[in-house]
Amino acid sequence: MGTRILFPVTTLPSRWTNLDEKVPRRLADLRGPATGTISLPRHLVWSGLNDWDLSDIRLRLSMYRVVITTGRRIDAETFLHPDHLVNDWPIQRRLLGHRYCEAWERHLPELAARLAEAVRAGEMGWSSPPSTTVS
Repeated sequence: MGTRILFPVTTLPSRWTNLDEKVPRRLADLRGPATGTISLPRHLVWSGLNDWDLSDIRLRLSMYRVVITTGRRIDAETFLHPDHLVNDWPIQRRLLGHRYCEAWERHLPELAARLAEAVRAGEMGWSSPPSTTVS
């Protein structure tokens, strides 16, 4: 039998590590475009679709998901528009893990308020919100 070389086992950091630090502190910090087409940098999208037409809600939701789940705070501030984020939040949060939703709603209470409004208006098809972050 040949010689076995053992390498130390290292663990990749959790995607939840420093999640709160990745969330902008105020909606006013978001200065992304409201219209047009966005090309994200390679550290966010390294293959596949990279032209996101903001007028197409499916593409916008997909692009926002990429930025929220893989980006840094500066990426969110650069590429996300506050009106789109708030208005689309009841749908957007369905595309995110609960920890992302909780962190973003904790730091940007306008998102939780928009979700509560959508639930009250019957936009979501639920009689109560899906998480504990909405009052």
